[in-house]
This record gives sequence, structure tokens and C-alpha cells, in this order.
Amino acid sequence: MSKKPLIGLNAEYRAAKKDAPAFSYISAGYYDAIVASGGVPVVIPPLQSDEDLERILDLLDGIVLVGGADLDPRRDGFMLHPAVRTLEARREDFDRRLMNMVAARRLPIFGIGVGMQLLNVSQGGNLFLHVPEDLPRALPHKDPLDPAHRHALEVVPGSLMERVYGEGEIRVNSLHHMAVDEVAPGFQVTARCPDGVIEAIESTHTDWFAMGTQFHPESDSASALDLRIFEEFILGVGGEVPAVRMAA
Repeated sequence: MSKKPLIGLNAEYRAAKKDAPAFSYISAGYYDAIVASGGVPVVIPPLQSDEDLERILDLLDGIVLVGGADLDPRRDGFMLHPAVRTLEARREDFDRRLMNMVAARRLPIFGIGVGMQLLNVSQGGNLFLHVPEDLPRALPHKDPLDPAHRHALEVVPGSLMERVYGEGEIRVNSLHHMAVDEVAPGFQVTARCPDGVIEAIESTHTDWFAMGTQFHPESDSASALDLRIFEEFILGVGGEVPAVRMAA
């Protein structure tokens, strides 16, 4: 790619309160990681006009769906678990519209945290709503007293995750209580925690470069090696990353 690719970032949103107006923001780690990997970040507010959003997507080369609170399971036909803390309605409305437009365009996308969960749900997969209950033998995946909590990662041979991490012991941050259950058609699991919880997925579609990580490679608790995921994404946006091979 002769020019640096433009990478869109969906913004967080907080509704107005008595003592504060509504506002949007984004953690610096996302756009810093894109810049460090050779892209140009473009922050997208939660627009309410589809026409305006389509206009922005016309200009972009890829999308990073950022992390945040939880998807509302009621929107996908499930009951609301007491542990779920939903995204602001305006952000979730926007994120779901954005995801659908990105999929229709086959625009390269990298979902992180709830971004990966939305990528999976939007394409026909589903989620565990609370790992400690749904998978009682699972390792801790969130420690309220330790924002830098980490666990091991096992990667699938032939995947983008293997290109990033190679061989040896891998540990990544873990900040979630929801997780991917059934993987959407056209996607493959490419990394798991040793307890089996899915930590990364990649598209097997020949016409769509799409990927997601449950962990946060942009976070202050991430390692320098984790940043390589953004570098691989930027390469993929430019068509320089081979498609993931389906496991036998």
C-alpha cells in the first residue's frame, strides 16, 4: 500500500448526567498502537445517520472495534444475566450498525474484547454470558483487584496468532466475564486459554480479512509482542497476510 491505511475506531459514549454533558472518548492505546503499526487512526463518533456513516466508510481501509462494557444479550434473544453491565444504548446501536455495514462491504476488521464478541454474534455465533457460571472449571478471567491480570494462551498452528507469538510460553491480559461460545460460520478459533475459553478468532472467508482477540493488545498491561497483532492487521489491510487455514 503506497499510503498509510486509514483505520477507523468506534468511540465510547457516555450519556448526559445531571452534572455532566454527553461525551465520547477513546483509550489512547488503540490509536497509539495503530500509529506505531503504520496506520492512521480515524475516530468515529456514534453517528445516527446511516448515510453519514457510509460516507466515512468510503474513505477507510479498515476498522478496529474497541473494547468496552457488555453487549445486551436481549438483543440477540437471550435473557439478561445479573452480571452483565451493558454498553450505553447509543453506542451499542451504533456498533451493531457499523458491524453490519463493515460485513456487507467486507472491510477488514479487528475486534477487541466486546468488539470480538460483536463480530462473532453479528455473523451467527453466540456468547457465554458469565464465564464463572457457564464454565465453572475455567480459570479466572477477570480480577477486580488486578487490572493487569494475565493467563496463558495456546495458539493454533498456521494462524495469524502463531505468526505473532511463535513457540514458547505466552501470557496475555484477561479482563472479561463474557466469552465466545459457538463460533460464527466462516470463522475459526485461533487461540484459547488452557481452560478452553476462546481468546482469538479469524475469518476463513477468502474475501474478508477479519479477526478478533478477547484480550487487549492495546492495553498498558499488554506486552511489546502483543503489539505485533496490530502490525499483522495493518499488513492484512494491505492484502499482505495469507488467509488462515481451517483446522483438520
